[in-house]
Amino acid sequence: MLRSPKPISMRTSHIEFVKLNVDNDWRDLYQWILALSWSRFAALISGAYIAINLIFALLYTLGGDCIAGMRPGSFLEAFFFSIQTLATVGYGHMYPRTTYAHVVSAIEIISGMFWLAVMTGLIFVRFSRPTARIVFSKSLVIAPFNGQPTLMLRVANLRSHSMVETEFRIMFMRDEPLKEDGEMFRHFYSLKLHFDRLIVFPAALTLRHSIDETSPLYGETAESLEAGRALFVASVVGIETVIPAAVQCQYDYSWHDVRFDERFVEVYTDHGDGRLTVDYARLHDTEPVRRGSAADPLEKLQTG
Repeated sequence: MLRSPKPISMRTSHIEFVKLNVDNDWRDLYQWILALSWSRFAALISGAYIAINLIFALLYTLGGDCIAGMRPGSFLEAFFFSIQTLATVGYGHMYPRTTYAHVVSAIEIISGMFWLAVMTGLIFVRFSRPTARIVFSKSLVIAPFNGQPTLMLRVANLRSHSMVETEFRIMFMRDEPLKEDGEMFRHFYSLKLHFDRLIVFPAALTLRHSIDETSPLYGETAESLEAGRALFVASVVGIETVIPAAVQCQYDYSWHDVRFDERFVEVYTDHGDGRLTVDYARLHDTEPVRRGSAADPLEKLQTG
């Protein structure tokens, strides 16, 4: 492994991590290629294919009159002959006539076999790799639920079939002073949810965390979340049933994505015949919660 002199940038939605002095591994190239978008992947394959043929075309051109039916020194004809050889098409109009040309053609044919195998594998993996089509609400809300201040976020399955054995997690992060010297230190908390596992996840649901005295969010306000540079990360892990394989999806929120005194609007409509309508256009919509008296649980949360 070689140590990369160039910093490596990795970004989440809110934070960019710049990695220094990272040991490189050639297998990272495979992961990098799989992570490319389809347009960049196509551009990479096309560029590599043209580059290979340009190299071999140059070799054929340098060989002089080594290819029968090709004008000596014609780079364009050598390029198209290279394409035919790399693909093992062999039209027969042009063919090697010297030992030098036979050796170069043999190397190119072997290279073409490896090229085809690698490209077929990469394309197959990209097509067959299962992905989770999960959407998270754009905001977190904190409002009373069953008489208790509750953190809530909405998550929905966009597939036309259910996910199974699905697990849900929310992690809360903030800066807190250390007892030794008061220096700020990043702390991580796994929030306890009302439920964190479902056998079947067909459509949309709301994840909830009760904010009581044992919760790390107890007493938090919008101002304290900002001061602690609070972040939340939600994760969904489940099994796709069409291609049985585990898939994972996550989404992170910063302190300014938290809305106090709001709740998500209803997205389900019950038609009374065992049929439910789910309006995905309203997944992110929220509405204000009417505040009650001073004994309102949400006021207790904000005043500590």
